[in-house]
Amino acid sequence: MKTKIRASVIVCLLALMSCSTRRESVLKYVDPNIGTAHSRWFFYTPAAVPYGMAKLAPSTNGHYGNPSGWEAVGYDTRQNSIEGFVHFHEWQVGGISYMPTTGKLITVPGGLEREQPGYRSAFNRKNQIAQPGYYKVLLDDYQVTAELTATKRVGFQRYTFPQNNQSHIILDIGNRQGESDIVTKASIKMTDETHFEGFVYTYPKYVKIYDPEGTVNMYIYGELSKKPQSTTAFNSEKVHDNKREATGAGAGLVLNYSTTKGETIEVKTGLSYTSIANAKQNFTAEAKNLSFDEARKTAQQIWEQELEKIYVEDADTINKKKFYTGLFHALLGRGIASDVNGDYPKHGGKTGSLPAQNNKDLKAEFINTDAIWGGFWNITQLWSLSYPEWYGSFVNTQLQLYKDRGWFGDGIANSEFVSGVGTNYVGLAVVGAYNTGIRNYDVKLAYEAVRANELAYKGRPLGAGKLDTKAFVDYGYVPFFDQTGRDFVTDSTGSNFAGSHTLEYSYSAFAAAQMAKAMGKQADYQQFIKLSNGWKQIFNPTSKLMQPKRANGKFIDKFDPYQPWRGFQEGNAVQYTFYVPHNPAGLIAAIGKDNFNNRLDSIFTVSEKQGFGGGKTIDAFAGINSIYNHGNQPNLHISWLFNFSGKPWLTQKWTRLIGNDFYGHEEIHGYGYGQDEDQGQLGSWYVLNSLGLFDVKGFTDSKPIIQFGSPLFALADVKLGNGKMLTIKTINNSAANMYIQSAEFNGKPLDNCWKYFDELIKGGELKFVMGPEPNTTWGVKTPPPSDQ
Repeated sequence: MKTKIRASVIVCLLALMSCSTRRESVLKYVDPNIGTAHSRWFFYTPAAVPYGMAKLAPSTNGHYGNPSGWEAVGYDTRQNSIEGFVHFHEWQVGGISYMPTTGKLITVPGGLEREQPGYRSAFNRKNQIAQPGYYKVLLDDYQVTAELTATKRVGFQRYTFPQNNQSHIILDIGNRQGESDIVTKASIKMTDETHFEGFVYTYPKYVKIYDPEGTVNMYIYGELSKKPQSTTAFNSEKVHDNKREATGAGAGLVLNYSTTKGETIEVKTGLSYTSIANAKQNFTAEAKNLSFDEARKTAQQIWEQELEKIYVEDADTINKKKFYTGLFHALLGRGIASDVNGDYPKHGGKTGSLPAQNNKDLKAEFINTDAIWGGFWNITQLWSLSYPEWYGSFVNTQLQLYKDRGWFGDGIANSEFVSGVGTNYVGLAVVGAYNTGIRNYDVKLAYEAVRANELAYKGRPLGAGKLDTKAFVDYGYVPFFDQTGRDFVTDSTGSNFAGSHTLEYSYSAFAAAQMAKAMGKQADYQQFIKLSNGWKQIFNPTSKLMQPKRANGKFIDKFDPYQPWRGFQEGNAVQYTFYVPHNPAGLIAAIGKDNFNNRLDSIFTVSEKQGFGGGKTIDAFAGINSIYNHGNQPNLHISWLFNFSGKPWLTQKWTRLIGNDFYGHEEIHGYGYGQDEDQGQLGSWYVLNSLGLFDVKGFTDSKPIIQFGSPLFALADVKLGNGKMLTIKTINNSAANMYIQSAEFNGKPLDNCWKYFDELIKGGELKFVMGPEPNTTWGVKTPPPSDQ
């Protein structure tokens, strides 16, 4: 036994030595500033760990909120003043801002353009450092250097002051931040000379719409490295000198100091969504004796560990920068909501307790999450490959919600429904986890919930989405009705998004069918498979386009295939006609193979001139009028459809060019120009695309596959979730050499443009020889399976 142990240790040491001589730190390739024009609230949160609750970031405009609840807000590279450093950044969740100042005390942030006086400060981006796990900036107005870092549930801020007998730290607790919207209740107080506690209750826009009885609560327990000389309390109505507690809307405390030149003051803040007691417990468990520098070092070590699970080598540093920034966003986009003791926030401000976790390798956290709309073409595939613990957390979170409330939540904030899309793909995402072997949950309960998500409609709340489920089950498609002055209208009789809903529900029915078959539910399987063909009901054989139908079975009149929003959510008929990911062969046959290939190829040829999106317009919806829009979810799979239509070299061409052109490496041109990142989804797509790996079906087939595109890097080592390694090598790769000439897997020739997931996940070496011209004989003999 001792010999075996020693041998094992030697092997591990040799492996580490090999890595140390070959590998460089990947952190230097992450640039959090990429795409920070028109970026969402979570997007620019460098001072965090992967999937952390504490996501600290500077805010240039957070207190303005956003009118519709989803717009870009928080940090914008086009704005040049900082109003504070905020702790919570999630979908519909934001709060707790701190700001160091000097001189005369002002307790409001002031106008964005400095038109109204406030405590915000100008800054120069030359004096800013943003890295995974760390942020630093000089505040010009006060000559204060602010630094941020975090553990999972504790935010660290360190301020270096000039000499000044009027130095302040403003704890702005009771104002809206980002997507949080109005504050309904707030409190902050000193509990002794160096500790404080507080809370803020908010009522976000999407909670108001989709879960009106809900609330989003945030709690804090903090510690100061230095006792303040005095404290000032304020709220939206009054400022009180020498007071240690503030309550009500706009509540905050000011910690007043006299500082020497270069003096540092640190603030550590434990966070929780359930209680002050748990915020204190989180603080004690993660940060009680931890210094700022220690926290920063640990945070960056964690980022290094998680990012290098996919380690790429290549001479092109720009592509590596785009790759690791995309992966950074993928690992940042959702955040834990549960405490160290397993408590988690339930609907209406209540507290629940997660069940005992038996799987130490896939221990599940309760997480906040935006809708998974389109996530099966990016984030869930990335999770399946290398981050199964987060896929497991997503599934367990949704099952806990199902147990608590009887329904999956399309998007959730502290167990509140914050849908926004209304189609609810959670069941499909659960099936993807099941099919790829991620099963650290009650499988029987999971199937029950998946089935209910596809078929149940009685008492279905607005926030659970799919309010037209009854119509889809009854008709086999969703009937269209006109808006007549109303937007986003869906009920038991149909929807004004009937076209896209029919396609989406057909796809998710297919996924449910695969789980039903695996669990021996034959009657359910037959029902789901029949429903999965709903797309055929709205396919117009004359125009070869998807066209919504009314309840009487007739196609809608005055039909404009380029018109967005009429029958198709966030898109149009030209874009959505290719939305049959579960049956590409059926769609290709319906359109005709030659027609299919010519049409799709011409779509990309035209779209290339617009950067595969909305051109250079800085707006999330800039591309919905176009014929292809990579900036939004419904189109993310269609460049991979040529693998099914006999021309895999066109998938290789267009996926490579989309990665080159749509994705940028600058502040303005990040993901298109101001497109919708949706919590790491577009970044995840870039990662998968660069590896040359993708599944059109989102792993929903009972025996999932992975298709091959155009791998970007000379070498990629992918640490798989099962601990094995998949190495992807390319020979003769370059910007011009985007086409696969030949391939092999573990030394054996690979003639298909796809492989079964369970074979690839065993690990080994996948090698591609690349060239400047298509090899039209490779990968065409056996197309990817498209069985029903």
